[in-house]
Amino acid sequence: MRLSTLAVLAGLALNAASPTLAQTPPAPAATSAPAPAPADVASADAILAALYDVISGDAGVPRDWNRFRSLFHPSARLMPIGIPATGPATATALSPEDYITRAEPALMRGFHEREIARRTDTFGRMTHVFSTYDSRRASTDTEPFARGINSIQLFDDGTRWWILSVYWQGETPTIQLPPEYLPTP
Repeated sequence: MRLSTLAVLAGLALNAASPTLAQTPPAPAATSAPAPAPADVASADAILAALYDVISGDAGVPRDWNRFRSLFHPSARLMPIGIPATGPATATALSPEDYITRAEPALMRGFHEREIARRTDTFGRMTHVFSTYDSRRASTDTEPFARGINSIQLFDDGTRWWILSVYWQGETPTIQLPPEYLPTP
């Protein structure tokens, strides 16, 4: 490698580490997502409530996918952890559109997910939420068919809240929810 090439690479590395550059992000990509209802994106609590509300519903009741889309940042990802019977666990990165395509058939059979506990950490404009959930086919079911944790990253741009990612794992017989992530008695 020539000296001038090394100098350019070193300059790029120094610029990447610059606090000024780290605080000046590129403009967000254009999105075709509809405008959100202001109440849905007014706070961290509001956007989480909207997320759970929009995916929940009785069998045969269509979800409001435009509302769902409006909650997510243009670069957002949803990432379920899969735990096969054999082999290593997997994580699959989905766009909101990928999620809609994959989840809609199951949700249309009846699906109600609700938050049962939450742990939240915030620094500046970023918020991380560990949101423990349970899932039921009908809101009147006495017992959930599934439980797990949604790890949700939120961004407050100063005008609204955005969901950047939802990364989740369901509880299994060998991976139980720890007491600190369950509702306090």
